[in-house]
Amino acid sequence: MVEAAAQMKNRYERIVRPLLFSLDPETAHRLTINSLRGASHFDSALRVLKIFQPPSKPKTLFGLTFPNPIGLAAGLDKNGVALPAWAALGFGFVEIGTVTAKAQPGNPGPRIFRLPKQRALINRLGFNNDGADAIAERLRKLRESGRWPAIPVGINIGKSKATPLVEAADDYLYSLRLLHDFADYITLNVSSPNTPGLRDLQEPTALSALLHAIRNNSGGATKPVLIKISPDLLPAELEGILNVCAENGVAGLIATNTTLDHSSVPRELDEEGGLSGPPLREKATALIRDIVAKSAIPVIASGGICDAESAREKFQAGAQLIQLYTGLIYRGPRLLREIMEMM
Repeated sequence: MVEAAAQMKNRYERIVRPLLFSLDPETAHRLTINSLRGASHFDSALRVLKIFQPPSKPKTLFGLTFPNPIGLAAGLDKNGVALPAWAALGFGFVEIGTVTAKAQPGNPGPRIFRLPKQRALINRLGFNNDGADAIAERLRKLRESGRWPAIPVGINIGKSKATPLVEAADDYLYSLRLLHDFADYITLNVSSPNTPGLRDLQEPTALSALLHAIRNNSGGATKPVLIKISPDLLPAELEGILNVCAENGVAGLIATNTTLDHSSVPRELDEEGGLSGPPLREKATALIRDIVAKSAIPVIASGGICDAESAREKFQAGAQLIQLYTGLIYRGPRLLREIMEMM
């Protein structure tokens, strides 16, 4: 199986990636997700995907057992359409979303841009998703079908663009109530740079109010609640977030979202939006070190993980788990085994 996975790695980087990269980024994304969605319905297709599975190395965190510490970051499967396929590929957990209370198309296109020399992406998608009602119904049907994956599933929720910031808590609560029973953990996304004003929810007073509402909602938030934070925080801003999270029993932090620091991007290639991939690596790692030095709250690392070395760096900085996004697009699913083989 290891030899087969290595051959598939070569095919991905020599054949599949060039084909996908011949398409515009969003078309390539839709093609990939639709293919994995189709595979999720057929046992024979899932068996093929399993050749990529890395060796098991269980990790327990938030009271959950993860078969391995590598997860799929939110953003790749926004609508939760391919959960069985992600599990078959060997992810130790998967986070769907960002889901909003209201279905929304996101920002106008084009809105995803590749930076191949840097193995990076810029996106300004803007939480395009089917909305909490439709996604909850999809997850209900998946559970009833018996194909629910045997790995933890996180659900990342955010504020609808049309909802005023002062009503943000009600918006998050709407999604939480619908999706709570399908999630092993809930992530509150307060850090995407592509929804106007969203990062204001990282301000301590606003974050405290949101967490208070989540903790005291009528349905009872019994699942671990995590916060996904920006890599662009100043030290004082991070300290305020850590204090609020500790006071409100936040189970973990996801560090980080995409960055608005485009200083590494050639001017002629720059676009508005959040930057991900290797240009984010150093900033994300530094933030993880800062969190670990100041807090006992567990950290999931996301940002700039493109090979075994960058994954090791995150663990050495103090991360308990990691998540892949841009690295997966450039390297393919063999990246999971590469990371696990160095652990």
